[in-house]
Amino acid sequence: MSNNNNIVLQEVIDFLSKIPPFQFLDEKTLRSITKDVSMEYYPKGTVILYQGGPMSEYIKVIKKGAVKISVGFVGVDEVVIDYRSDGELIGYLAVFGAQKSRANVIAVEDTICYLLKVDVIVQLINTNPHIKEFFQQSFLNIFLDKAYDKIYKSSVPYSVGGNIFYTTPIGEFATKNVITANQDISIQNAAGLMAANRISSLVLVDSNNMPVGIVTDRDLRDKVVAKGRDVNEPIRNIMNPPLIRADVKEFGFEVLLKMLRHNIHHVLVVKDGKLVGMITNHDLMLLQGTSPIAIAKDIENQQTIDGLVVLSRGVDNIIGKFLNENVKASNIGKVISEINDRMLKKILEIAEQKFGAPPVPYCWIVYGSEGRREQTFKTDQDNAIIYADPTNEKEQEEIKRYFPEFALFVRDSLVRCGFPLCPADYMATNPNWCQPLSVWKKYFARWFAVPTSDAVLKSVIFLDFRPVYGDFSLAESLRDYIFYLLRDRKDFLHFIAKMAIENTPPIGFFKTLVVEKSGEHKNQLDLKTKGIALVVDIARVLSLEMRIRETSTLDRLDALKDKVQIIKQHGSELEHAFEFIMFLRMRHQYEQIKAGLSPDNFIYPDSLSNLEKRTIKEAFSVISKVQELVRVRYNIFVL
Repeated sequence: MSNNNNIVLQEVIDFLSKIPPFQFLDEKTLRSITKDVSMEYYPKGTVILYQGGPMSEYIKVIKKGAVKISVGFVGVDEVVIDYRSDGELIGYLAVFGAQKSRANVIAVEDTICYLLKVDVIVQLINTNPHIKEFFQQSFLNIFLDKAYDKIYKSSVPYSVGGNIFYTTPIGEFATKNVITANQDISIQNAAGLMAANRISSLVLVDSNNMPVGIVTDRDLRDKVVAKGRDVNEPIRNIMNPPLIRADVKEFGFEVLLKMLRHNIHHVLVVKDGKLVGMITNHDLMLLQGTSPIAIAKDIENQQTIDGLVVLSRGVDNIIGKFLNENVKASNIGKVISEINDRMLKKILEIAEQKFGAPPVPYCWIVYGSEGRREQTFKTDQDNAIIYADPTNEKEQEEIKRYFPEFALFVRDSLVRCGFPLCPADYMATNPNWCQPLSVWKKYFARWFAVPTSDAVLKSVIFLDFRPVYGDFSLAESLRDYIFYLLRDRKDFLHFIAKMAIENTPPIGFFKTLVVEKSGEHKNQLDLKTKGIALVVDIARVLSLEMRIRETSTLDRLDALKDKVQIIKQHGSELEHAFEFIMFLRMRHQYEQIKAGLSPDNFIYPDSLSNLEKRTIKEAFSVISKVQELVRVRYNIFVL
């Protein structure tokens, strides 16, 4: 063992400050724990620890090199269970009092380790909750959360005051002492009460003092004054039920999503079911600054495609703002999807005004990332129309005339608003994807019955569909039929599962990152195809098996935790991995857009910090582990 005097202390501190769990320590603490640090060299093939042998008095931190962790007799019936490389730890079970090693640790490359005394780490565990959490809980679950936050803070400008919107329960800033009135009072008395208290909305209650509706200034203007209504009528005749509520523990961001989704501007705040306050879009805008609610409101007020085109140009700026405010990638995707949905709905409303009422009920569906509410920057259009089966020849002729022109107008309007055409033509303008419900059912029945590669591909594309506008019962009828078909189609699920594991994460044998070997993106990592898409595929196949209706990847994983052992054990890790890779991709694309470039899904590993490299390696490793469990579950044999 080399003498401590031969080690440059600052180099050790700099190294440890970039790896878990030490990167969460300040320099003073790092300097304290490294004052007696030493270094040791292990040539390739050296057995550092033997299974059943004594534990070391040191925790070893790999400075350079790689080791394998195995059980069984070395070289005889040895089973490799892990590989570790730069920045990873060896022998840390000693901090819990382990006297014997549970595995073999063997250098597979010439390896250099820093040695930290076990008692120093034990003392650190007893005094630092982050270190204690690291050693006591699942590595990825706690590491990704903290690393994610640290990376956000170090990679985007600090946002003054923004975090309150995302980290403070709404109960702390909602309006208290909400003015209420009985639903049976007259419109005139209600208006007088609002005027006397200088409020823009009035909550109405029943005889048990439970909220049953709300009336706003706009209701008085649009439903009473504009229509010459009798002001002696009961106020309940113009109130707006049902009320959307939020618990005092929810965050401003969650309330924002409710307002966007339900197109409302007031949300009641409740505690244990009782009314304790109210929050309005104005309150959120004051907290947040420029709000997505304001953009959604502007979209709602537009009556022309030209007006929507102007508004669409500002949507990408929201993503930059959210990145600055430490919002998780999945939440950004939800808000952007809500805004895009609002844009699409308005285009469809304008189209109906232009072409008249449709000849039969229809439902406009979206799929792909938009169907999963995981869209960020504007991606290719993925949409289709399901319409009710015509009942006579006249309806059939009207359908042939109406929907092609209607879909073409919507497609071109979406292009003008920044949504590119789908290169594979999976759009409602394609006659194949504008069909009655009965035809859509035949599509899936045929695809499931004869799962050719083309049938499986089409199924995967459409299985994430989500209704956005029109008669939602058409879409839900189709989903019910899909689940009915899948009851006896284990062979089809086998093919879907096989597709989910065909691509593998770009992680090497020794947990090294594997880049593209050639082509336009040589030496880069593919974050989408070899990262995000793999989690999407895993969540999809398990959800289909369990008849789960959610389309969002994270919602699917959450719903699976009580149904599938794989997700019960590894779901949280998989969610963290998905979030982190999504974040890297989103940040990368935002920087490209700011630079005037077309966004893509490829990054250079060298552009990542050491902490980010370490985190993405763990994320890819988790995905790889779950893929193997999926392979076993569906009996997929790899030749």
